[in-house]
Amino acid sequence: MEPDLSALDAFLDEAGVGGFLIDAAGDDSDQLYLSGFDAPDPFHTLYDGEVHLLVSSLEYGRAKTESRAASVERHVDYDLPALVEEHGRLEGGRRVLASFVEDRGVESVAVPSRFPLATADGLREHGVEVKSPDTPPIGRGGTNVIEGIRATKTDAEVDHVRTAQQANEAAMRAAEDLIAAATVADGTLRYEGEPLTSERVKEAIEVTLLRHGCALDETIVACGADAADPHDRGSGPLAADEPIIVDIFPRDKATKYHADMTRTFLKGEPSEEIRRWYDLTAEAKRAALETVEPGATGAAVHDAVCDVYEDAGEPTLRDDETTETGFIHNTGHGVGLDVHEQPLVGPGGGELEPGHIITIEPGLYDPAVGGIRIEDIVVVTEDGYENLTDYPEALVV
Repeated sequence: MEPDLSALDAFLDEAGVGGFLIDAAGDDSDQLYLSGFDAPDPFHTLYDGEVHLLVSSLEYGRAKTESRAASVERHVDYDLPALVEEHGRLEGGRRVLASFVEDRGVESVAVPSRFPLATADGLREHGVEVKSPDTPPIGRGGTNVIEGIRATKTDAEVDHVRTAQQANEAAMRAAEDLIAAATVADGTLRYEGEPLTSERVKEAIEVTLLRHGCALDETIVACGADAADPHDRGSGPLAADEPIIVDIFPRDKATKYHADMTRTFLKGEPSEEIRRWYDLTAEAKRAALETVEPGATGAAVHDAVCDVYEDAGEPTLRDDETTETGFIHNTGHGVGLDVHEQPLVGPGGGELEPGHIITIEPGLYDPAVGGIRIEDIVVVTEDGYENLTDYPEALVV
């Protein structure tokens, strides 16, 4: 996939700098996006209208064949061993990087907001100007310029997320089937004679994702009071008659793109309040989706959710910024190489554009009741949106 970097070219012109420099490993999404190369140790990518890499000898062969770089150089090409012997490892490395930048006629660089201080200091000491990411502001809405570019997905990127979402739905099915197959004894779910735990459901999710070429560091299977904290991962036995939030956000191991989806399940009989919360949250999600289109703002989509909840008498952070119950998070976020990226779907969220992939995930939370959240992932299109989620909504299983 060849990204459109015309916005980066325009930024370099506006900033009055010769290049954009990243010092990070391949698990940094901006690094992976710009270089097209995934390495476990930090390396340098310089963009000056073309992509240039500075890597270790260990990664040199792979970088030449796997990256999208116009040129790939090694540290040894700049006499790193001799420089280290003369000046020490830190200073030797600084001199190599400065020479790499200067060899391309670049006298000044812009850097991401999270750029190593030692690297910046070293470049400045050797005559390369390093521009703060705040002068001028980088990217739309003050975001890193690469992150701003990444927010708008190509058709190929949309397909990557779609594939990850298909794996996600298989994993969600495994979780729902396990909860549905459980029996109830003394208010606790049991499976094959043992208490059904959050950990057991997570295991089924992870195994299913591995079989579909995806992985994840962790997931959420939270029940009862645990579910009242939106990011509590959940632990221990699952209870009957209480909502169980299952939130899965896997990463496809081949493409590195994520998906994201949440469903709330209940085994047993929901209380009237739980049922009301669930129906209200489904209504809030529909209201948000009806608002999604090019030109609509992430703030407006969030307001649509708040309107539904507040009209029903539920607290929101928009209405009371100190509330600890009710709707206590943003409506959504961008998804791509990071599971949380631009654009923002919440207060201050800017205009949505075709190619933006966002989540819509309203929810209600109270330790006395539990938590309810329903989440779809959609792509903004020229005339509205396409829902990449094809998984049913059902509270009672």
